[in-house]
Amino acid sequence: MRAATTENRSFAALTASDVVSVLLLFAVAGVAWAVTVVRMQGMDMGPRTDLGAFGWFTGVWVTMMAAMMLPSLSPMALAYSRGSAIEGRSRPIAGTILFAAGYLLVWAVGGVLAYALVEGVRSLDVAFLAWDRAGQYIAGGVIVAAGLYELTPIKARYLRHCREARLLRRRPGVLGALSMGIEQGGYCVGCSWALMAALFALGVMSIGWMVLIAAVIAIEKLLPWTATPSGASAVLLVALGVAVMFFPDQVPGLTIPMNTTSMAMSSMSM
Repeated sequence: MRAATTENRSFAALTASDVVSVLLLFAVAGVAWAVTVVRMQGMDMGPRTDLGAFGWFTGVWVTMMAAMMLPSLSPMALAYSRGSAIEGRSRPIAGTILFAAGYLLVWAVGGVLAYALVEGVRSLDVAFLAWDRAGQYIAGGVIVAAGLYELTPIKARYLRHCREARLLRRRPGVLGALSMGIEQGGYCVGCSWALMAALFALGVMSIGWMVLIAAVIAIEKLLPWTATPSGASAVLLVALGVAVMFFPDQVPGLTIPMNTTSMAMSSMSM
């Protein structure tokens, strides 16, 4: 009991390295947001947004993940920094950087897989997937599915690992910091992959939708309670998905892909 009390007291007091670690994450996130805004100017084409070349997309995706995810990672990074101080490790700030790098590495792999899936489907050139045929229903269905995932036990389990610092399994050394970040990134992907799928369905290069999804993620991970945010985000996503399926023109901020039928008729008239 005495040892536990001592550890709780140590966790109660912020150290200089704690503050620097958290500020560093927010500073990197701020720079990433600025870079993302500049690089995505005029690129939003809604659900049919062109992902570009593989290398370009990967760089943009990692920058996006740094912008969207690092603020909500700060409690876990703080727990890592404090744990390092308690265990007498040197350079906790460097360890925090490696922890965040491992975390982003997992999201980079997730982005590569998403790129392969999206581009693979597009390479089939299936006319049925056009927006003016089944496209809007598929996009809306993805968003509705993301909302329903918010209510599943597996989502709750992964979210718990993203929120509770005591579940962070500590490992010593440089490789330990990196592997802890990779493990935490895995839990975060399990928690938020459906929200990212919804972002692709809405327009992955849209700053507005990025802000919305990032806000949902931050609220779920940072607020002191879990049931209400997850339930609210589920309702929001289901309602948004239904609107995309049946009233896409009425969804604020949604860029409607150009109607392929209209394009064909226009080219014929010319």
